[in-house]
Amino acid sequence: MKSGFVSIVGRPNVGKSTLLNAILKYKVAITSNKAQTTRNIIEGIYNEKDCQIVFVDTPGIHKPQNKLGRILNKESFTFTKDVDVILFVIDAKTGMGKGDKFILETLTKSSSPVFLILNKIDMTSTEKLMAMINEYQTYFPFAEIIPTSALKRDNIEHLIEVVKGYLTDNVRYFSEDMITSNSKNFMVSEIVREKLLHLTVEEVPHSLTCLTTSFEEKAKIINITVDIIVDRDSIKKIVIGKHGERLKEVGILARKDMESMLGKQVYLELYVKTIKNWREKVRYLKELGFNE
Repeated sequence: MKSGFVSIVGRPNVGKSTLLNAILKYKVAITSNKAQTTRNIIEGIYNEKDCQIVFVDTPGIHKPQNKLGRILNKESFTFTKDVDVILFVIDAKTGMGKGDKFILETLTKSSSPVFLILNKIDMTSTEKLMAMINEYQTYFPFAEIIPTSALKRDNIEHLIEVVKGYLTDNVRYFSEDMITSNSKNFMVSEIVREKLLHLTVEEVPHSLTCLTTSFEEKAKIINITVDIIVDRDSIKKIVIGKHGERLKEVGILARKDMESMLGKQVYLELYVKTIKNWREKVRYLKELGFNE
């Protein structure tokens, strides 16, 4: 029996959540093409008969603009300690930038082996990829360098096999049928936020969050209420849309995913609330699960 913890770190929008979902063959982390999609620590549990790996997807490390951003960075760096492997993910299409080098400086303080994961290899040439590998080896003593395409699941099985060789424990932390340790309340609120990320303009997603305020499971149906919290009334109008059309579409798409995940019919209610500067207020950040 082999087991251990693996942390997934990197800049925003390099494909960390897509990588986690590809490893598990199950969607436990929401994805979008917008930066800083992941805001909480997402645990995904990979199970085999004689192996269990707990993958920890962390928020993208970035230059923080508010208290929320500072908390997210702190959370991400916390999960570079006391793990068996750190998967440092970069976008092979864009290459390594200042943000990546900043993260590498921090990883020099960690005693855990660091894998360089060159993600999105389907968007670059073999020649460019080989040049990047040769260059990046001069930046940091990576334990392994593994090119992947999380979107197409290229090289994912190889990545898992290599990780197994670095596992140091021999106990099963979670039951074999668990895929994530995150609560159903958290998962359904994230589904709503994902739909909002896809259906709103660029500046909107960073100013809103979602909180499940009611989850009532009955024999054949689950009644769920989710609050969509925004920081100003102008964003509230965008989220609701003309005659409530956008909010209605969010509800339809979210309910479909929830029913697929939960295996039951879902009755979903969405409410949009304005809390000015919620990203700077400790009280609301704690209530939403963002703790320093």
